[in-house]
Amino acid sequence: MEGGESFLSCAVTIEWLTPQGSISRKVAYKTASLRLIRNEFREMYMEVTSEKHAAIRLALKSINVFKKFMAEGKASVKFQEAGCTLFLSNAPPTNLVSFLRTIFVKMTGDKEQLANTTPSKQTIRAKLLSGKTQAFEEISPVTVSDVRNAKNKITVKSTLTTPSPPSKKRKCEDAARGPAPKKLYSPSPLAATSSLNPEQQRVLEACLGGKNIFFTGSAGTGKSFLLKRIVSALAPDVTVATASTGVAACHIGGTTLHAFAGIGDGSGSIENLCERAMKIPLITQKWRKCKHLIIDEISMVDGAFFEKLEAVARYVRKNDKPFGGIQLILCGDFLQLPPVVDKNKATKRFCFQSPCWDKCIELCFELKEVHRQKDKEFISILNSIRIGRVTKEISDRLVGTSRQKIESDGILATRLCSHTNDSKMINDSKLNDLNGEDKVFVSQDSDNATKLLDMQTIAPSKLVLKVGAQVMLLKNINVNAGLVNGARGVVVRFEEGLPVVRFKNKKEYTAKSERWYVKNSNGSLLCRRQVPLNLAWAFSIHKSQGLTLDCVEMSLSKIFEAGQAYVALSRAQSLDTLRVLDFDSRHVWADPNVLEFYQKFRRRLQQMEIVPLGRPLTDRSNKKLKLREILEKQLRRK
Repeated sequence: MEGGESFLSCAVTIEWLTPQGSISRKVAYKTASLRLIRNEFREMYMEVTSEKHAAIRLALKSINVFKKFMAEGKASVKFQEAGCTLFLSNAPPTNLVSFLRTIFVKMTGDKEQLANTTPSKQTIRAKLLSGKTQAFEEISPVTVSDVRNAKNKITVKSTLTTPSPPSKKRKCEDAARGPAPKKLYSPSPLAATSSLNPEQQRVLEACLGGKNIFFTGSAGTGKSFLLKRIVSALAPDVTVATASTGVAACHIGGTTLHAFAGIGDGSGSIENLCERAMKIPLITQKWRKCKHLIIDEISMVDGAFFEKLEAVARYVRKNDKPFGGIQLILCGDFLQLPPVVDKNKATKRFCFQSPCWDKCIELCFELKEVHRQKDKEFISILNSIRIGRVTKEISDRLVGTSRQKIESDGILATRLCSHTNDSKMINDSKLNDLNGEDKVFVSQDSDNATKLLDMQTIAPSKLVLKVGAQVMLLKNINVNAGLVNGARGVVVRFEEGLPVVRFKNKKEYTAKSERWYVKNSNGSLLCRRQVPLNLAWAFSIHKSQGLTLDCVEMSLSKIFEAGQAYVALSRAQSLDTLRVLDFDSRHVWADPNVLEFYQKFRRRLQQMEIVPLGRPLTDRSNKKLKLREILEKQLRRK
């Protein structure tokens, strides 16, 4: 992780308060460096430095850590003895979590030492007589045993750190006491960079190196998973995460590309679009503030729109570099769903067919390790289907699935449909066939945002359920228990007005309201609260992108897009949980332009493969130096 666990770079504001609570002194740094250090007496300090300002050192004693908004790169630390509060913002969330965890782990260890040792008279006398400048050194890295020890000690009621404000029940307790700071010692989704495999780690390092990149991979290789890691490793205030569809944008915690761009559907001349963007101050401000633009599902962005977007970026930012100097991080699989364009347009163009594509993209990567499926035979079949290749053996194997019984315990297979209207009609019909009373669940949405949230979240604004309804879980609730996004189940009863679902793995779950967040075009967060379920007798192929289904059937006779059959088939976890009703090789094809692009793409990848992964570098400075050398060599080869 760049910067290490004892170092953080972000915006910092420090406020000192009088005993009456008014601000006596305040300093604010747009960019500052925070370092965890110790003096010769082993006392720990946080050092804040900024250009043209003297370093400020604050002793880490009796502090309160407020960490509710870590995912947005914000936190605050209250130093009770010093009478001041340090506010952190625009910090890469991954680094912020790691930094706060280091404070907690180190202070927990220090607490044990303080409890078991009494300062000697000699040590106290030395501190009193010491008139010289103190010597400071950076604290040692956190080890696995340090974290384990911290976990074991959280049962102790009194702690040196309080990770969040004391609750109402604890108002009478000492301010230095609080709930166990679980987020600071448990594996965090923001900080779990260790779970990245080598090829994903390489993409992340290139992003942190500031390069414009495009990375691709077949279905189930963890593209969106990696994108979330990339988003959390960059400064939030200057990073914009977008996607071509609302559901994909919600999945990575971003907004749609069209909402960010502020140029509507891109119809009109480049000159008109540039003028349109400049007329709205909010859009101009967003473009000029952005340093990192992330676009997921790039395959569904029309090439003409991408070209106009690039021109608008240069014009609004008054910068002639590609995309106005913004770092581009593009992700998607062109062999899946193609661009969505207006029916009136005669042709559609992929982004890579735009003349500005090669100017914008410096480095390319391909993720090859499939995580969704474990069966090598099925992975091989999917890889062939992806490029439109169907042998007699593949055809026979998929035709054979039509005879499989994949239902169990009253849980039916989800039918994937090529058209959204077909899936809606099936769900409505099946629900009406059930006896019993309707239970209606209406979402709680941010003001006047229901229509937008309908487009950008997979959770419905109105959900009607009955006992016996086939449903799908829409959020990861408990991964270890198999309660994951896409898990299939049936409503068995209602308790206190909430649906109880029995899943395919026989686990029961009472569905309580969950939250979905999406970003509005102005950057504000919109929220939907709803039970995390949807009817699942049928689902559209477009809406199924990103899902893993454990019991799925499909009819491919109405396929109308290249790559659509591949997207549908690749949702299945295995051949044993898949039923294809009417497989015909004529329903499987890949766009010839995309095949040609990937041939050139792989030749370019071979030219870039110049340094094997080898053994990991332990020294961070050496690692960054090596990465810089690799990237520079790759660029020279172009």
